[in-house]
Amino acid sequence: MPDPLIPQLLVGLGNPGDRYAHTRHNIGFDVVDRLAIAWQLPWQENRRFKGQYAEGAAPGLGKVRLLKPTTYMNRSGESVRAVCDWYKLPPESVLAIYDEMDLPVGRLRLRLSGSAGGHNGIKSLISHLGTQSFPRLRIGIGKSDGKRETIGHVLGCFAPNEKDAIVQVLDLAVEATELSLRSGVEQAMNRYNGCAVAVEP
Repeated sequence: MPDPLIPQLLVGLGNPGDRYAHTRHNIGFDVVDRLAIAWQLPWQENRRFKGQYAEGAAPGLGKVRLLKPTTYMNRSGESVRAVCDWYKLPPESVLAIYDEMDLPVGRLRLRLSGSAGGHNGIKSLISHLGTQSFPRLRIGIGKSDGKRETIGHVLGCFAPNEKDAIVQVLDLAVEATELSLRSGVEQAMNRYNGCAVAVEP
């Protein structure tokens, strides 16, 4: 039986700056921010890595590395590649955490590999890592209701009736990430891919 896949670098995808904070497209940042708080790891601006970086020992999990690229979404791969080159990390040790329009709000899904599915951040990671073979934690942000353009939907904030569900999903994402670090991504997939949080009508 193969060894479980244990991530060595947790990357939250998003755009830098206050105007994008807590938008749908920045939910990857929100997850790694929660992890940094839970593990009491301070963020530091790292020019070499083109991002905010945190590392240290997480309780019961050992050494962890967190990254928020500050390159803007469509160049996230530059930041991830810089960290992988510096620490000599293989691509499959990178867990990318990001928003997914094809999943409804209240759902998350882990995958071991796959295409970018139209996500510019993942396109950049695939381009700079030279492979699609790295695990991802995708968090549902839902599709536009047709009243606004897709870009406006993605860069917009969650609706008031979605906010409780998002808080719960962020908690699940933290739990899924910690299980990935403890027991491997496959176990986290088995436990969390079927989870769903109800959104208020």
